[in-house]
Amino acid sequence: QVQVVESGGGLVQAGESLRLSCTASGNTFTITTTGWYRQAPGKQRELVARITRNGAQDFADSVKGRFTISRDSAKNTVYLQMNSLKPEDTGVYYCNIQRWEKPELWGQGTLVTVSS
Repeated sequence: QVQVVESGGGLVQAGESLRLSCTASGNTFTITTTGWYRQAPGKQRELVARITRNGAQDFADSVKGRFTISRDSAKNTVYLQMNSLKPEDTGVYYCNIQRWEKPELWGQGTLVTVSS
C-alpha cells in the first residue's frame, strides 16, 4: 500500500513563490507517475504538472516558465516549485500518484491562495 501526504500550501501575494511537497510512503516502487492537479472554485480539476519515474515532465500551458517539478527519490518526495504566482493559480492542489497495475491515489489537497 502507498500513502500520500501533501504540504506547502498557503496564502501569498501575486508575484511570490510557494513550494508544494508530495511525500509517498509504503510500496513506492510501484509508482510510475506523480502529478499535481488543482481545482479552483466552480471549476474542474486540471493537471498542473507531472513527472514520471524516469524523469519525463509535463506542464499545463498556463504554468510553463513559472512552475517546476522535481523529485527526490531518496525521500520519495515530489516538489512543485511555483514562482510568479498569479491570482488565477488559486485553488486546492492535489497530488496524484499513478501506480503499476494498481489504482491511482490522491492526496488530501492543500489550499493555495494568491491575492492580487
